Amino acid sequence: MRTILIMGPGGSGRTTLAAATALAEAEKGTDTLVLSADRTDTLGAALGVGTGPTPVEAAPRLTAWRPDPARDFRKDLAALQDRASSALDLLGASRLDPEELTPLPGAEELALLRALRDAALAERHDLLVVDLPPLPQALALLALPEELRRYLRRLLPPERQAARALRPVLGRLAGVPMPAEWLYDTAARWDLELAAVEAVVADRDTVVRLVAEPGPAGADALRTAGQGLALRGLRTDAVVANRVLPEASPDTWLAGPVAQQRKALEEWRESYPVRTVAHLGRDPRGADDLTALEAPGVDRDTPVEPVEWPVTDRLGEDGVLVWHIPLPGAVRDDLDLVRRGDELVVTVGRFRRVVPLPSALRRCTVDGAALREGELRIRFAPDPKLWPRTR
Repeated sequence: MRTILIMGPGGSGRTTLAAATALAEAEKGTDTLVLSADRTDTLGAALGVGTGPTPVEAAPRLTAWRPDPARDFRKDLAALQDRASSALDLLGASRLDPEELTPLPGAEELALLRALRDAALAERHDLLVVDLPPLPQALALLALPEELRRYLRRLLPPERQAARALRPVLGRLAGVPMPAEWLYDTAARWDLELAAVEAVVADRDTVVRLVAEPGPAGADALRTAGQGLALRGLRTDAVVANRVLPEASPDTWLAGPVAQQRKALEEWRESYPVRTVAHLGRDPRGADDLTALEAPGVDRDTPVEPVEWPVTDRLGEDGVLVWHIPLPGAVRDDLDLVRRGDELVVTVGRFRRVVPLPSALRRCTVDGAALREGELRIRFAPDPKLWPRTR
């Protein structure tokens, strides 16, 4: 199943383009599901069909789904209270009723991640189109599964679960209760669910499609998105330039905006495959307007080349191993690297990622780094104390 993650700054028309893309593919005979996490039904307004927590048929072969974060939040918290009942009783805490619960900030994003995972695992559709939140939240959302799994491993290391049988004994010897069984079971279940979401995002059939209006604001948004996506190793299949004005127009007032858009498009084409969508002169509403947009199609047959971070062996020539991290568009002044044990903290502009070192590099020390032609090259020198000796 091909998954298209539609991303763009607020007001760029990304929800409309997500709906138009899904409708266009459904009209070609592709079983398509379109997902959105907006609290207000902007997806339904574009499709002309109300959407909600129950998937609805928006058109032949097109299903629309907008998960309800409040319902998921109440369900999860109720289950957590059931598992922690003994601890709550010990503390004298009173349980919260489902009726008094309201979703916390970020509940929409978590509900969308869960829906993305469920839709991918169900395999009921050939194409999944996901309308992500506005750009900053979308980039944080895509990073969330990996980061949460790392936090869980640090707070509740899996290897400690091997000592479950000793916990009661250790608790009596220490005089304090040890972490309860349900805590490790819950962490293991969360790790499994997050791993499934992470697998969908990182799958070779998952690509990001950026939507922006050509101009200075759109250029800044693409630059920011490019840094965040490159650091996460996510692939972009196209940039959709939305609301492009007609070149030949009798209205002389449009000459300035048209020239500005033309300049932006020329610059974008140097770095991205660009598709243009014309301005309809009105806000698109309903299937007829979405069809009139002529949204770019989805190539489900051509395999997507994965983003790789290879390690090259230059021990014979320079005595180092080189780790190649592609970061197109990155600027040297915006880069920062920190080695922490067996992990490397990479910062690009406003984005940061903690990545585990490949096994061979864990026995090395950092010997330097350079940014060349959009690629970060980090040199590692073997540590004589850890590296295997040769005769």
